[in-house]
Amino acid sequence: MLACATLALAGCGTDEAPTPVTVTSTSYIPPAQAPAPPPAAPPAPPSPVDATDAQSLLDATVADTVASFGGQLGAATLAEAGPIAAGFTDASPAWSTIKVPIAVATMRTHPELADSVRAAITLSDNNAAELMFATVGPEPVDTVLAEAGLDAAVNTVKVRPEFSTFGQTALGVADEAALADHLACLAGAADVLSLMGQVDASQAYGLGSVGALFKGGWGPDAAGMYQVRQLGLMPRGDGTFAPVALTALPADGSYATGQAMLNAAAQQLAANAVALPVASCQP
Repeated sequence: MLACATLALAGCGTDEAPTPVTVTSTSYIPPAQAPAPPPAAPPAPPSPVDATDAQSLLDATVADTVASFGGQLGAATLAEAGPIAAGFTDASPAWSTIKVPIAVATMRTHPELADSVRAAITLSDNNAAELMFATVGPEPVDTVLAEAGLDAAVNTVKVRPEFSTFGQTALGVADEAALADHLACLAGAADVLSLMGQVDASQAYGLGSVGALFKGGWGPDAAGMYQVRQLGLMPRGDGTFAPVALTALPADGSYATGQAMLNAAAQQLAANAVALPVASCQP
């Protein structure tokens, strides 16, 4: 037993060699990543518009609208070289289009009146506009007009007792096109521009019928003959907007005919919008 035990210590009872163990070493190689795609090229800038094309379009729009309805029509836009206008271009009451610079001035100085701004722009609410103007005063509104390049001041004289003072501010279509052109660059105007895309359906004729960001105004002269006008930014179909202003003086003096004239003019311009200049300030 002792001998066997001694032999066991030396490996007694087995003739097998130990099983060899093979150890392999591996290292992690991450999968190759595809190269990053090159950055997208920036969109090409809009093609420059020949001012003669824009002038021809405005001239034709005015001529065709007047031929269909009679009366007078004014149309304007703004190019890099300056305003382009056709037809009736005299300064005349801004009516409710003046609510745009009043709204901008209000958002700058009294943003707590945001509900009044909404009502004045989307519904053309006169009481809301009166509250805004009484709160803000004329100086901030004049500042907005000056920043838009207009050499004009909001009217503060009671010209006609039945109408607001500010609604009688005298502006031409070229003035209103300039306001539309600069609007998106003005401090306080972002919310106002957004609301100009939410005008009530009952007032969404003319520029409103072609997807523009716009504001309208209308009212009768002392003889009861209506003027109907709008300013706004019209889509050109390439992702940019053009500044446009229209004013109609219908032969029959009716608000309904003024609306029809702006519908016809806006739709003719929209059908050829690439001939209009790109606004210097885009919404």
